[in-house]
Amino acid sequence: MAEAITSMRLDKWLWAARFFKTRALASEAVSGGKVHRNGCRVKPSQLLQAGDKLEITKGAFRFNIVVKGLQKQRGSATVAQTLYEESAESIKARSQLADQLRAEAAQNPSTQRRPDKRSRRRIIRFTRKQES
Repeated sequence: MAEAITSMRLDKWLWAARFFKTRALASEAVSGGKVHRNGCRVKPSQLLQAGDKLEITKGAFRFNIVVKGLQKQRGSATVAQTLYEESAESIKARSQLADQLRAEAAQNPSTQRRPDKRSRRRIIRFTRKQES
């Protein structure tokens, strides 16, 4: 018979809920101030309970979630999604930011490779003409 979990470490839960690939990355993010529980900065060993509100900053994206369940082991992605509920505002803000970042990337295409010797000389010659 499986016993119900009432609380668990924050870094373990972030790993089990698949917000971070490893528990070490989850612990580092919590220590770095990227995760707030109920509006307060916490430590990785802080105990988490169902109903707690988390604000997770991962890169440019911010997740506002409510913890729905606790699980000792890391499971599949579908099981991990049942452990939390993300607010509608958070989903909308993340999708808008993703669209904005995609548009910026489309306007500023990156080069496919480094310039070769001939191209580098042309670039240097062109920039010197612009300076004088």
